[in-house]
Order: sequence, then C-alpha cells, then structure tokens
Amino acid sequence: MSAPVLELERAARTYPGEPPVEALRGVTFAVLAGELVAVVGPSGSGKSTLLHLMGTLDRPTAGRVSVTGLDIAKLSDPDLAALRASRIGFVFQQFHLAEHSSALENVADGLLYGGVAAPERRARAAEALDRVGLSHRATFRPSKLSGGERQRVAIARALVGRPAIVLADEPTGNLDSAAGVAILELLKDLHRDGATIVVVTHNHDLAAELPRRVEVLDGRIVADGRPA
Repeated sequence: MSAPVLELERAARTYPGEPPVEALRGVTFAVLAGELVAVVGPSGSGKSTLLHLMGTLDRPTAGRVSVTGLDIAKLSDPDLAALRASRIGFVFQQFHLAEHSSALENVADGLLYGGVAAPERRARAAEALDRVGLSHRATFRPSKLSGGERQRVAIARALVGRPAIVLADEPTGNLDSAAGVAILELLKDLHRDGATIVVVTHNHDLAAELPRRVEVLDGRIVADGRPA
C-alpha cells in the first residue's frame, strides 16, 4: 500500500468569538500517494477550513495534521513556508496569474522560492506546460488565454515544483461547462501519471467523477467513499 502523503487525526479548528465557532470537529482521514480525492460539501460545511489545514495555511486547535510525515503543529513559520513551497501545489478558482507575465513565466514563478536557477526554472516550466497540453501558448499572457487555458497554466505552476500533493480549490468553478470537463479530464490524466490530487468543491457532479469522495457537513466528515 502507498504511504500517506497527508494525514489528519481528530483535527479540529475553533475560531474565537462569543460563542466560539467550531469550523472543524475531530476530522480523521488520510490521502495516500497517487490518490485522486474529492472533498465535497455545501458552503459553510467546513471544507474551506479543511483546505487551509491540509495546505498548512492554518494550524489545528486540536488533533494532528501531517504532510509527508511532518506534523505541522511542530514546525516554525519559516519551516511551514518551506514545506508549502516544496511539497504542496495549489490550484485556485481565480487562477491568480500575473497578467503581465507570459504563461511560461507564470509557471516558472512557481519555483522562485525553491532555490532553482533561472535556466532550470524555464526548462521545468516548459516541461510542465507541455504536460498540461499548453506548450504552444507558452509565450502568451493570461489576457490572451481562455479561462480553461488559464487554469491549465495554474495547474502547470502547481506541478512544476514536483510536489507530493496538489490541492485544487474549485478548479472548475470559474469555467464554462466544456472547459470544466476538459480540466476534470486533465486532472484524471495527471492522476493516471502518478500525481496525488485533492479537489475541494461544492459540485457533487464533479465529485462523483473522481475515484474517492469525502463528504463534509457541519465540520465533520459524514461519508468517505473509496474505490472498491
């Protein structure tokens, strides 16, 4: 069996207030190397808080979260930043591309904090763009790309650092249905090539297309459907 890349053990997140808000309540699950997982739930279910914990953007108030065996509660802020830069790739609904940079430059920027020399950054960016089927648009700026192409650039940027896991937050949420289907098929292709991917979404139709679906409601996991 593959080793866990991501593990949560009774992970909870409570935000201060009167009364305190229990956004996540004792969540336990693991993502193994090579899995493609959907985390699905309605607005307010706790899936965004779960995403923040999985991505080490926040720390649990109770329980444990570990990425590639490293307990995030025991890491300093600089060590957490280094962990994110080297082992986690992020894909966002809004793309977050630099508008005045080419597709190649946007992807290469994913290696800026990894100590990679400029020539290698460009070579690896070109390789990542080819992997998502966009090498022919490498010199184009985001304003000249379709929504689906911009999301492919964002996925290439997430992959260029060869992370242990990619976290995709509503990756089809800003796309029309045809582009959304194409991005979903790309994620499946990347999974078949060995990438470990977690897709966080409110879209149950999208989640149903993936081999494992984790359902979140009221800060808890209420279902976890694995492949047979």
